[in-house]
Amino acid sequence: MSDYFKVEDINKTYSEIKALDSINLNFEQNKIVSLVGVNGSGKSTLLRILAGLEEPNRGNILFNQKKIEAQGLQKIATLVFQKTVMFSTDVYNNISFGLKVRGFKKEDIEKKVSHAMITVGLTNFHKRKAKKLSGGEQQRVALARAFVLEPKILLLDEPTSNLDPANAIVIEKSIKKIKEKEKCIIILATHNLYQAKRLSDKICHIHQGKIIEEGSPKNFFKTPNNPITKSFINGELQF
Repeated sequence: MSDYFKVEDINKTYSEIKALDSINLNFEQNKIVSLVGVNGSGKSTLLRILAGLEEPNRGNILFNQKKIEAQGLQKIATLVFQKTVMFSTDVYNNISFGLKVRGFKKEDIEKKVSHAMITVGLTNFHKRKAKKLSGGEQQRVALARAFVLEPKILLLDEPTSNLDPANAIVIEKSIKKIKEKEKCIIILATHNLYQAKRLSDKICHIHQGKIIEEGSPKNFFKTPNNPITKSFINGELQF
């Protein structure tokens, strides 16, 4: 049975600001869902809630039809932030850190880290100092460090926003490989509509904390129902 992830009527406010307003979404295993929208629309807030880093003011989150709270989400979901943070050690130890904390055997760690490094195009980078890598290479380390833990839900917040085209392509290829091989749900927040179109099985447009449009890439771009989404696609909404 494939994993199934669902959010029901999620609301989040900060003082007087309503960051998320009645969010309802379904996610399926081995599918990529992209969240698109202008700055401040609520994309990152939703990712943080799905990662168990914040709690909604109202609403339920269900995994395989069972309600799950923040502590439970932290065990099955991993969030890769837009700005990467590298430990002051080599690439191997950066990627293997979570596995060591979880008590995996040395031989299993070596196998998993090697697989992760191949997936993100960092073969033979084991002894390279992570903090001396380029921004794109560091982002690949962060991605490997996340999915090597085999999360049920992989959350990506603007994974290529500050990267050159070459590194962005490598990251996108890595995400596709993870989708094909790792059996997880991938939820991606991105400003890049072309990236959403290339990677997604479903695209969701968040505007002022609400989902105003969702559908397959074909339907989303060719026949959007909401006029705000149409303006967004045409570049008429300010980022």
